[in-house]
Formats: sequence, structure tokens, C-alpha cells
Amino acid sequence: MTTSDTATEVEAHPLLAQLVARHGRWVDAENIADWRVNQEGDNVLLFAGDPIRFPEALDVAVVLPELQKASKSSGKPFAIAVAVPEGAEALALKFGSNRWPTLMFFRDGQYVTTLSGMHDWSDYLNLLAQALDMPVSRAPTVGIPVVSATFNAGGNSSTCH
Repeated sequence: MTTSDTATEVEAHPLLAQLVARHGRWVDAENIADWRVNQEGDNVLLFAGDPIRFPEALDVAVVLPELQKASKSSGKPFAIAVAVPEGAEALALKFGSNRWPTLMFFRDGQYVTTLSGMHDWSDYLNLLAQALDMPVSRAPTVGIPVVSATFNAGGNSSTCH
């Protein structure tokens, strides 16, 4: 994928394709590093998931541009991107997210927070304002695979207790 990809080049629900065509761009494992490096200001990446498994995803896709308008009018604009459905689960896990749908917030390419699920409008506005006021942080992952060690350095079986 390149930044010039259009909504018709990604296999996705028509509502997600329309969201990208009108308001954002597709992001996947191949272009996320470039997307993050070239960011300015606040950005929201929608992880919609499969709309059949997660019907709220389409609701979030409809509400997201309205949240963008409301946020812009309050002086806190953000750009929109949508994770390409194929491979979105693996990409979301890299940032410690496993709930669908999820809005993942970035500022100048740095992770900020996530907001999962669908919410009432007034709750969404409050949660959005909180997310946009948060400082950048570390994604809630350890960054390395966590495995259970059954042997200590000497090769002997070891337990904690």
C-alpha cells in the first residue's frame, strides 16, 4: 500500500471505504511507520474490525467524522485514518489493543491512548476531550514476548514459590 491508495483498492465495508475517501486514509502494517513519522498534531486511527462480528464498528465509523467536526470547532482538530481490515488485528495488538471497535489516538506520531466501543454522544465528547488532553504515553504493551520460564540460568527447574 502507498499513501495514494484509494478506498476502492482495499477490501472493506463500503461505509469504511467512504470514511477513508472523505476524511482520511488507510493504514496497515506496511505504511504505519511512515504514517506516524509524517504526523502533525492529533490523529485518530479507527480499528473497526469485522462489522458482522462487531456491528458497533459501523456506528463508530458514522460518528467519527461528527466527533472530528465537534473537536475542530472546540479548537482541538484531529486527522482520521482507518486500519485496513486485513491485518488490523495484528496491528492493533502491537499497540496493546484487543477490543473492537477502537479509536487509537496519536499525537505527532506518538501513542496517546485508546477509546473502545460505542458511546452515547455526550459521553463520547467528554472521552474525546480527555483523550486529546492526555500527554503522549507508552502503548500498553511490554514490547517483548512474555514467556514462562521453567528453567533458571543453571538449567535447573525453578518455580517462584
